[in-house]
Amino acid sequence: MVYRIVYKKSVERDLKKLAQAEVAKILDRIEKGLSRRPEANPALKGQFTGLRKYRIGDYRVIYALLGEEVLILRISHRREAYRRRI
Repeated sequence: MVYRIVYKKSVERDLKKLAQAEVAKILDRIEKGLSRRPEANPALKGQFTGLRKYRIGDYRVIYALLGEEVLILRISHRREAYRRRI
């Protein structure tokens, strides 16, 4: 099964903070990795219960599985990924 990738509007702001080379790498890995097996990545706990994370180098992609869609909620550096509410 191939999942459809959907981005929350706030992800655009997250990506503007990063270098273009990093953005291209991250988006490519999201399209290839998360569209096939998003359920294989670890589930989060605490205030992020119900969400999952995908690791791309020093960056974390926080997402939710919604039926046949993967909703990308946040893309940020690992030290900042869990500090703000989604």
